[in-house]
Amino acid sequence: MESSFKRVHLETYKNRFLEFFNLPSFSWRFLRLASINILSNLMVPIAGLLSITFLGHLKDIHHLAGVTLATIIFNYLYRALGFLRTSTTGITAQGMGRKDSQEVLLVLLKNGLLALSLGLIILILQYPLRWIGFSLVSAAPLVKVSAQAYYDTRIIGAPAVLLNFVLIGWFLGKEQSGKVLWLSLIGNGANVILDYLLIIRWGLESGGAGLATSLSQILMCLIGLLLVVKDINWQDVKQITKRISLEQWKDNLMLNRDLFIRTLIFLSAFSFFTNISSAMGTLTLAENSVLLQIFSLVVYFIDGVAFATESLAGNFKGQGTKKQLIPLLKFSGILGFIFALGAVSIIILFPQTLFGLLTNHQEIFPSLNAHVIWLLPVLSFGSIAFILDGYFIGLAEGVMLRNTALGATFVGFVPVATIAWHYNNSNLLWLALSLFMVARVVLLGLKVPKTLDN
Repeated sequence: MESSFKRVHLETYKNRFLEFFNLPSFSWRFLRLASINILSNLMVPIAGLLSITFLGHLKDIHHLAGVTLATIIFNYLYRALGFLRTSTTGITAQGMGRKDSQEVLLVLLKNGLLALSLGLIILILQYPLRWIGFSLVSAAPLVKVSAQAYYDTRIIGAPAVLLNFVLIGWFLGKEQSGKVLWLSLIGNGANVILDYLLIIRWGLESGGAGLATSLSQILMCLIGLLLVVKDINWQDVKQITKRISLEQWKDNLMLNRDLFIRTLIFLSAFSFFTNISSAMGTLTLAENSVLLQIFSLVVYFIDGVAFATESLAGNFKGQGTKKQLIPLLKFSGILGFIFALGAVSIIILFPQTLFGLLTNHQEIFPSLNAHVIWLLPVLSFGSIAFILDGYFIGLAEGVMLRNTALGATFVGFVPVATIAWHYNNSNLLWLALSLFMVARVVLLGLKVPKTLDN
């Protein structure tokens, strides 16, 4: 009785707080999702940092260099397949909004089978993929041997990695961010423990690092499947076979295709940025790599807000309450912008401290100080672009996301980046990335009114 009274009292205070600051009714719900998402996202770089620490303490540095080299291949491969998470989140959230538990389960089934199929294809083609990947990068013989050892043990976890994308997307669509956080803690925690055992205790070096990642992903997948089994209604399992149609599978594949193209375009844009940086010289590449690391770290926070936007946008669309979409976009956009502006302010006010944590090569500090200001437009406009991405992902607007990605890349980024390459000018290169973010905001923003039509 007393606990019930306290809950009512707390809800009263929450409602008064929202009324006083004129905040939308979903604010607490949104903030809860966003905060858990941010914590979950931060597990990834923390675990990665600890893994690098173990490798960095080995006698031979080529193991660390080899893992870094092979990680480039996996980052490109798995990020390109990240559409499995985004498409799952959007459609699941809409099904939840309609209170259609069978549709929600059907999304998991369709994208789960797609993930497993792609994972098995990767396993079958692992040797051709290895040949292509390592033929595109250059390294010393010992570094390449270590890189291949890491690749050979990490690739076996491919089906689990892709299925985890779907499971995480499904839980996010159901607004069960707490489960995503637990999966992240288990997966990344196991990775760190296995890294210590396999690399330090058992001396498996770079191969051990790859095996640790694979085993932790498999464990995470098994726990995720157990959570699904506990969550689903088995009556729905019997009923969904009646709702499976060729047209549904086709629509699902088309959405995944569009999101895949969008992701591939973004990856190519950032790869182009890195390649141009490399062409400008080692110091420019090192400097831009540090600034991109800072950018990536801030994006982990912004993505937490974007993921919450995906969940609620899809839910509101499923409910048919489109009047909530603009307040959601405003609220999440302001929150994402605050994160970006706060982060940039800290970076600009305390650059030496932050740069000192990321590198001890003081010869690039003057150049870093000269170019750090570019993070202001890149992150400010980027934060709004990521929120708009989350909004359209929640609405499952794959065609819009694909077309705006193409437009932003080939109109906003490529022309200026090419000029930067020609004139060997790093400022122009950062201008190109800034214009890329601006173009994304403008092109996606122009599409928002269409999403409000009945």
